[in-house]
Amino acid sequence: MKHSTLLILLALLTLSFAACNKDEDITFDPNVKLNFSTDSVLFDTVFTAVGSTVRRFKVFNYNPKAINIDEIKISGGASSPFLINVNGKQMVGEKNLKINGNDSINILVKVNINPTLDNQPFIVEDSILMFFNGKKEKIPLVAYGQNAIFLKNTVLKNNTVWDSKLPYIVSNTLTIEEGATLDIAAGTRVLFHKGATLNVKGTLTAIGTRKDTILFASDRTERIYEEEPGQWNGIHFYGSSKNSVINYATIKNGIAGLTVDSLSPNNNPKLVLANTVVKNMQVVGFLGYHTDLAAYNNLFYNCGQYLVYGIGGGNYDLAQNTFAAYNFGFARRTPAIFLSDFISNNEFASLKATLSNNIIWGSLENELTIEKKSKAVSVTDVKNNLIKTTETLFNGNGNVINIDPLFINTRQGNFKLNEDSPIKNKGLNLSAHPYFSLYLSKDLLQKERLFPSELGCYEKN
Repeated sequence: MKHSTLLILLALLTLSFAACNKDEDITFDPNVKLNFSTDSVLFDTVFTAVGSTVRRFKVFNYNPKAINIDEIKISGGASSPFLINVNGKQMVGEKNLKINGNDSINILVKVNINPTLDNQPFIVEDSILMFFNGKKEKIPLVAYGQNAIFLKNTVLKNNTVWDSKLPYIVSNTLTIEEGATLDIAAGTRVLFHKGATLNVKGTLTAIGTRKDTILFASDRTERIYEEEPGQWNGIHFYGSSKNSVINYATIKNGIAGLTVDSLSPNNNPKLVLANTVVKNMQVVGFLGYHTDLAAYNNLFYNCGQYLVYGIGGGNYDLAQNTFAAYNFGFARRTPAIFLSDFISNNEFASLKATLSNNIIWGSLENELTIEKKSKAVSVTDVKNNLIKTTETLFNGNGNVINIDPLFINTRQGNFKLNEDSPIKNKGLNLSAHPYFSLYLSKDLLQKERLFPSELGCYEKN
């Protein structure tokens, strides 16, 4: 029995030794080749002083024998902004790296770019060099660098103006104190690190244009993060905030895009939101607690639960918006718009909701709920909207019920109307609206709005 066990162990050792010998069989043939999963490594915009995400590529040896790489290194050496990680080891260079026959290795690349004086994006280049069997292979490395203004736990106590020369990168919190105003110029990019929040206790005026919209988004600019929800918290308007306006902006890829938690302290809306795209929110596009929202010509889509969620009463004036509740990445069971006078038995207030010329459509049977649950006196005026609903209370008043608006391409985020759309020329004349000349006389693309208009934020006339 002992002899049998010994023979088995010897056989296993012999096989193991043979396998090792096979792995050690290296070819020095100058005609052999290595193959690469990419011919270059490209990084999207990398902000100075902020490291990039990692790019990965593979080096394949399809030959039956091993190849010894005499040296692999970053061409620029230790002064290069690029670093490589080979088989778990970070380095700028390594010698005598073996790739077994019919095997491969992983190479990870990262870049850190030092700040410069440039306002415009610039290119940083280097290369990975590999020397083996008397020849050299080269993998180009390219990154687009961008300087930025970095803000961490910043409090703005005085009136402040931001221009569009450099993007602003917010970490943790940025707070506009009570009594202070932050004016953001057209074309400005305000980008948030993971978990960051913009707190508005004073006034935010973000006034973009059709050609130069303002961007509120994550600071991760790589393509894989371009449409990824939940990367930052959102913008929160507190009780002391007043007279805020966001016009021609894109707010995307957060958790709750806009949170407003109280009524206006004066006769103006707490927040005017116009000509803005709110998309890719993990939970909700707009979250309101007993508040005011004046929303005109906006496009809301792809939010995890609600596009607009307002409870505890308040004042909502929604006109010529497109609420497209398509959720290709979420399992949503809640309506696109939910408004209620109720929070709890002790928290409720009157709700005034005016909805005119909106599209409220999506993948569920019921995309609009207006709930009157308390003793408070509530008033709703819902006219000339396209509504997908199982409720009969929205019938009449010019509303179009359960007829597909025929968007051009929902999966590509194109919510313009097809030429055959049944909601062309169905809009109520809003020329007497107090914000008509400012926000409603033209559509989201600055096309003249002719009445009877199309429903939603895009005009076809």
